[in-house]
Amino acid sequence: MSKKSILILTSLKEQVYEYLREQMGKGEIRPGSSINMEETSKKLGVSKTPLRDALLQLEMENFVSILPRRGVVVNHLTLQDIKESYEIIGALESTALLCAFDKIKKSEIEKLQTLNMEMKEAIKRDKFSLYSAKNLKFHNTFLNLCGNLSLVGIVNNLKRRLYDFPRQEGFVKRWEETSIREHKELVGLIEQGRREEAARFIRDVHWSYEVQEKFIKEFYRQALAISEKS
Repeated sequence: MSKKSILILTSLKEQVYEYLREQMGKGEIRPGSSINMEETSKKLGVSKTPLRDALLQLEMENFVSILPRRGVVVNHLTLQDIKESYEIIGALESTALLCAFDKIKKSEIEKLQTLNMEMKEAIKRDKFSLYSAKNLKFHNTFLNLCGNLSLVGIVNNLKRRLYDFPRQEGFVKRWEETSIREHKELVGLIEQGRREEAARFIRDVHWSYEVQEKFIKEFYRQALAISEKS
């Protein structure tokens, strides 16, 4: 190609995928818009092959739809999408916790407690990005111990769909504070060795759409508006 690529030439498909995801997270590529393959490949200085491969991955993750004669359309995130994601994440994190339970030692419990305290401090200072990062680390503490990489991959993809499409600017402080209290209760159940109760709590409270619905509707106002129009 005559034009020099602006991407690092290692795993072009992954580079293109990360670029598109970043643009979606920033809101540069908006839900409902189309992705022009010709223009995008020229902008990135790559052929259509890695771009097509990246778009196929995004379609598998429900970020885009590749439609005959309409090209690539960026999907909206609706309340039904959120509800389904919560149900799947709740079921999978519950399973992961059961699988990881015997591997959660005192050091992991202390890590969970520390992360939860750091989340509490971040919310006090209205630092939502820091809170979000600590929140992911909290859940990854037991997810990464479950021994099922496919499960972890599905959970992470669904969370990216929920949190980065586009990335939310604000937050619902009462929701974060409630989540922190739920984390504390969860850690208590783990510390007491109450395996089944901890797994049910993850599924039936922390990731329950019905339990969290009032906060979800406040946080995802745009998704709610789309759902009501459809």
